Amino acid sequence: MLVFVQVLRAVAATMVVWHHARHETGLLAARGAGAALAPETLLPWWAGVDLFFVISGLVIVLASRSLAGAPGGRGRFLAHRIARVVPLYWLTTALYLALALAAPGLLGEAGALGRDPAFVAASFLFWPMARPDGSLQPLYGLGWTLNYEMAFYALFALGLGFGLRGAVAWLVGVLVALVALGSLLAPPPPLAFWADPIVLEFALGAGLGLARLAGLRLPAGARIALALLGLAGMLGAAWHLGGEGEVPGFARPLLVGLPAGLLVAGAALGPGLGRGGIAALPAPLRALAVLGDASYALYLTHPFALRAGREALLRLGLAPALHPWGAMAAMTGLALLAAVAVHRLVERPLTRRVRGFLENRVGASRRPVFIGREDR
Repeated sequence: MLVFVQVLRAVAATMVVWHHARHETGLLAARGAGAALAPETLLPWWAGVDLFFVISGLVIVLASRSLAGAPGGRGRFLAHRIARVVPLYWLTTALYLALALAAPGLLGEAGALGRDPAFVAASFLFWPMARPDGSLQPLYGLGWTLNYEMAFYALFALGLGFGLRGAVAWLVGVLVALVALGSLLAPPPPLAFWADPIVLEFALGAGLGLARLAGLRLPAGARIALALLGLAGMLGAAWHLGGEGEVPGFARPLLVGLPAGLLVAGAALGPGLGRGGIAALPAPLRALAVLGDASYALYLTHPFALRAGREALLRLGLAPALHPWGAMAAMTGLALLAAVAVHRLVERPLTRRVRGFLENRVGASRRPVFIGREDR
């Protein structure tokens, strides 16, 4: 288990939650809880997504080392990925769709989109489709990142027949070609979506995964230096780009993706856990590792928890006294607790069942490749 990669998962998800919690405090302010916060300039909290993309590239390579070039490797890879990503996303999207249909005014534009069968189908099938305002977001807006993830998995699966190095070379070549095409020709959607330079962050993570499998290990001092450089890059990105996350073109992978890559390199290019496993870790690292396991659930469920927390603070009359930082901490804490519960009670058993079902269909071995506590 690469415990510091798990820690980065927890950090990445919490960054996204904190970014959205700031938005909720703005809504609290609009309803009389106090003044709105100034735009964030300390860290680009939205950059948790970029950390996720780099980590995803790393983990997919590590998890595929026994599948590349193996008979049925593509099928097993896709079975693992579908079981990992699809069930919880479909559940949260279905819940969002139910809310959109039951109370169209509650979710704004989503109320109308929920009545468009083609758009709903595209959202469930990870196909980028434009909204009326031109944005390429699915019904449940957070799913835009998963539209990238699933395209990344499909491309990587195609390359698995070439062996692991060949698969990474294929992946990097296709992603670079897509970005070049998008820069030169301005293709229509969905190609324009997949050609965004942000996809290069997957390639960066895949390269780090290949480096680790090749035996590259760095001493602790070098890894700490990489992490500090990555943090400095994030601070610089916040100062230069601001706090909203709308960063066009190559600015995002250059100013945010590269620092994210440095952080992931510092976490990934060291030794794994010793004999004691996670139980031998200090309590704070154990807690972060547990949260890292639940990071996918946290990413998908936190908007529900944040909004429930916001309404609870208002109805209990606590919002004015806690606003803004206490309210943000309370809403974020609720999101973290809810995510761990959803991970343990819903996501983990559901993933295992779907994975077992799919593996039976593709004739896969039931022996998973472990990255964290589960195949990530």
